[in-house]
Amino acid sequence: MSEDRTVDNAHAMPPLLKLATEMGPLIAFFVANAWGGIFWATGVYMVTAAVALAVSWTMTRKIAIVPIVTLGFVVAFGALTLILADETFIKVKVSIINALFGAILLSGLLMGRPLLKLAFGEAVNLDAQGWHKLTIRWSLFFFAMAGLNEFVWRSVSTDAWVNFKVFGLLPLTVLFAVAQIRLMQRHMVEEQSPSA
Repeated sequence: MSEDRTVDNAHAMPPLLKLATEMGPLIAFFVANAWGGIFWATGVYMVTAAVALAVSWTMTRKIAIVPIVTLGFVVAFGALTLILADETFIKVKVSIINALFGAILLSGLLMGRPLLKLAFGEAVNLDAQGWHKLTIRWSLFFFAMAGLNEFVWRSVSTDAWVNFKVFGLLPLTVLFAVAQIRLMQRHMVEEQSPSA
C-alpha cells in the first residue's frame, strides 16, 4: 500500500508545474542576461535552479540523481563566476557536465551496468542489447554537446552563447531523444502481454 502511495506521489506534479520546474531556470537565465548581463543571469540561475529542485521534491518527495548533480555544478561554477567575476566558469560548466555524463555512462557500460537504466527508472523496460545501444548513443551525444559548447562559447559573444544555451542545446537534446524512440521500440520488453 505504501509503495502505491509512493508511485502516486511521484506522478503528483501537474504537467505545467513540471514543465515550469524544468524550463523555468533556463528562461530566467535568458531573461536576466538580457536585463542585467551574465553575472546577474548566473545569480538568478543559481537561485531558480535551487527553487525548482525544492518544488520538485516538495511535490513528489523524490529527486533523480541527474538534477542533483546538475544543481551542484550550477552552484559551484556559478559561485566561481560571481566570486572571481569571470564568466568563463558558467560557460565551461555546460561542457564539463556533458562530458561527465558521457564518461559516467561509458564507465557504467564498461562495468556491465547500464546506468542509463537508473535515469529512466521503471518508465522504460528494454532488453540488454537495447540498453547497451541506447547508452552508447547517449554517451556519444553528451560528448558531442560538450565539444559543441566549447566551440560555441570560444567563438561567439556572451549574449550569443546564452542564446545557444537556451535555444540551441535544449532543442538538440529533445530532437536527439525523439530520434531514439525507434531504437527503444525495437528493444522494448513486454512484461505482461508477450503476444501483443
